[in-house]
Amino acid sequence: MKASGFPYVIPMLLLSVAFFATPLAVLIGFSFIGPDGLTLDNYGRFLGDAFNYRVLMNTAKLGLQTVASTTLLGIPIALLYWHSGKTARQVIIFLTLIPMLTSNVVRTFAWIVILGRQGPISETFVALGLAGQPFSLMSTELGLVLAMCQIDLPLIILPLIAILSRTPVQFTEAAQVSGAGPWRIFVTVLLPMMLPGLLAGWILVFASTSSSFVTQAVIGGARNVYVPQLIYREVGTLFDWSMASAIAVVLLLSTGILLVAMTMISRHRRLVGHA
Repeated sequence: MKASGFPYVIPMLLLSVAFFATPLAVLIGFSFIGPDGLTLDNYGRFLGDAFNYRVLMNTAKLGLQTVASTTLLGIPIALLYWHSGKTARQVIIFLTLIPMLTSNVVRTFAWIVILGRQGPISETFVALGLAGQPFSLMSTELGLVLAMCQIDLPLIILPLIAILSRTPVQFTEAAQVSGAGPWRIFVTVLLPMMLPGLLAGWILVFASTSSSFVTQAVIGGARNVYVPQLIYREVGTLFDWSMASAIAVVLLLSTGILLVAMTMISRHRRLVGHA
């Protein structure tokens, strides 16, 4: 009789319960605690404030903008990897992984220099005559998207590379023989095959961007407020753990809804039919 593999799963289950399920349950429990016991007032106060609603929408918008930007950059890099030789592939993998070996805090502070008035972006625009005087992209939504795009780009490149590495070149060759052009091959052959990698990358990038407190606070500044900054304010300034827990639960649910929507779109029968 074949032995069951369940005993080997027990350590993983115990770790998941101890370090994920239990803290999540405590977080949800705290969100219902008020001065007079269990209550929904924390959610009512947060969702009833128009400012908090705008902050929630801006957080989702930032995540979607970063997802779109990393997708536009990640797909060409992944296709370049797929069409390259062994040496070029090693270089692409190295350049993709090396930023991940650097602390997110260090990379964020490096962007302060890049986006500043004396940074390379400002100086390049002034030198080309595209700007009359030096400018700063700090405390702007554009600067924050640029920083988040560079920080999270490996999260979408690596899943795409993993998918394309298992994709036979004969598929595109067969499409070429059938008379399909490069654009049609990309849309009808490569893109449907890359959908699982794109979905994985979208989830990782969106989750990372929407919860990246350090980058949002340093690059976005006081002008751009996002949900993680609200949670920090409730915990570090107002010491209202219940309200902070409620905000965190709302962020978790809203992020989950968007990720489910992305999953449903990627599994649309027309897209699956192409694959």
